[in-house]
Amino acid sequence: MARRRIVIVNDASIARGGATSLALLAAEDFVARGHEVIWIAGDSGHGPELDALGIEVVALGGQPLLDLPSHTALHAGIRNGAARDLVARFVAERDTPGTVYHTHSWAQIFSPELFSALAPVSRRTVIHAHDVFLACPNGVYMDYRHDKVCTRVPLSADCLATHCDKRSYPQKLWRVLRQANLRRHLRDGSGWGAILVLHPEMTERLTRAGYREDRVRVVRNPVVPFSETRIAAEDNRSLVYVGRLEPDKGVGTLAEASARTGVPVTLIGDGPMRPMLEAMDAPLTLTGWADRDRIGGLVRDARALVMPSRHPEPFALVIAEAAASGLPVLVSDTALMAREVAENGLGHAVNIADPARLDAALAGMMETPDAEVRAMSERGFGGEARLGLTRSEWIDAQEAEYDRLLGSLRASAA
Repeated sequence: MARRRIVIVNDASIARGGATSLALLAAEDFVARGHEVIWIAGDSGHGPELDALGIEVVALGGQPLLDLPSHTALHAGIRNGAARDLVARFVAERDTPGTVYHTHSWAQIFSPELFSALAPVSRRTVIHAHDVFLACPNGVYMDYRHDKVCTRVPLSADCLATHCDKRSYPQKLWRVLRQANLRRHLRDGSGWGAILVLHPEMTERLTRAGYREDRVRVVRNPVVPFSETRIAAEDNRSLVYVGRLEPDKGVGTLAEASARTGVPVTLIGDGPMRPMLEAMDAPLTLTGWADRDRIGGLVRDARALVMPSRHPEPFALVIAEAAASGLPVLVSDTALMAREVAENGLGHAVNIADPARLDAALAGMMETPDAEVRAMSERGFGGEARLGLTRSEWIDAQEAEYDRLLGSLRASAA
């Protein structure tokens, strides 16, 4: 690919979540491949990784909505005028015909007004959908009040009348207003370069909301295994969970199942539920937060990884990382990866909402013959059914999108 100027737009400059971590990973690899990278940050822009890479940062100096006074956050979350003006000024003063814009996270600082600022360069803008906030007001197609996956059409009368929000119905209505402003700018996506989704089943979530299917492109996330050597899962007699310790992730449900069945579970992570989990009478081992190098050692004693999220995870990276390391997975049947995990013999999809079925899945994993567990482990580690891309493939796919967009614009001009 020819040398490009790539402008990455992201709320944060420091990784505290998956979207920013991936955006920083891409920035590092783009620089390594000789591209000019400029990072437009919603926060202060003082990110050590960006500094180390020598990347120019254009910073708004804003704060995430949760750190703002409520009255300020209510307005800024729907229309952040300062963010719009910063990006619009950059486009007016610094844009070139070969510049590509790539947005990652925008909902915590930039707001939907970001896309108003990018409208003049919309055909050269790639929108990375790390979740489904582009389509669904609550970002996950989850009816939290009834604890089930939502099948409604976003912004339809049925959607508006349904109280599905984790917090309150007024919060739902605020999210609806934000969604309406977003769609005012994006419409059906036809005026924009591409919307990148992490999994094929995300496409239906976007088209259900009214986006054109020909604007949606699937680019799975890069996967780095926890271990370079196969984890001998068949020799182990405990389960492991990796992630935030919070209700949405289903970790409380998993802990209760562990208490009922007596199946030992190691919980790797931290979060607001930690004190409650530590006080439970269950065979749980809590390690606290662990960096990637340490996780590899902590999961070597596991027979399988459990991913019990209540909401439909678009791309639960931990599933792909575990499978590629040789760990079978027990995954919530709401996850978009659940079907391919089961169909490819990498583990089992589980109805997390049904205690009896969850208990049976945990106990069943312990009772599965070691030969079968080893076969699952070898399928995952051997790459027979890869759930994600290599890091190089992931960057290749993004560069290919940039080439496609710019090539299409050149052809149209000719």
